[in-house]
Amino acid sequence: MAPNASCVLCGAADSWRHALLECNLTKCVWALENENIIEFLGQLHCSDARAWLAEVMSSLKQEEITPVVVRLWAIWFARRKAIHENQFQSPFSIHAFVERFIGELEKINQGSPEVRLVAAAVSRWVRPPSGLAKINVDAAMSENSG
Repeated sequence: MAPNASCVLCGAADSWRHALLECNLTKCVWALENENIIEFLGQLHCSDARAWLAEVMSSLKQEEITPVVVRLWAIWFARRKAIHENQFQSPFSIHAFVERFIGELEKINQGSPEVRLVAAAVSRWVRPPSGLAKINVDAAMSENSG
């Protein structure tokens, strides 16, 4: 719980609207979005977040909804990391994440061959024989250092 009603990042009065649309960090992230979308989102004045989101989803075209919702999620995630873990991301890195994420969603929705190859390579977890333990790990090697 926050100790007061001020935004930890900028000191202004905090609310869902401030966190997702009006905070300085948030404004910088939205500045990288389509101007028409920014103007539309700024004109909606619902006090309830759920009503605001319902209005957004019913008013925008389907291809505009996904970038808006992903950007809202990325902003919220970045704020949580900054507030709770003291890890700050630049607005451009948040924007780049959103663009990559949307690109990956489009590949999945189109059923691209590389997505199918990855899906085919993933196998189900198999229980080890009784009396043995199984440990799953990830590893990586640098091309430069061998």
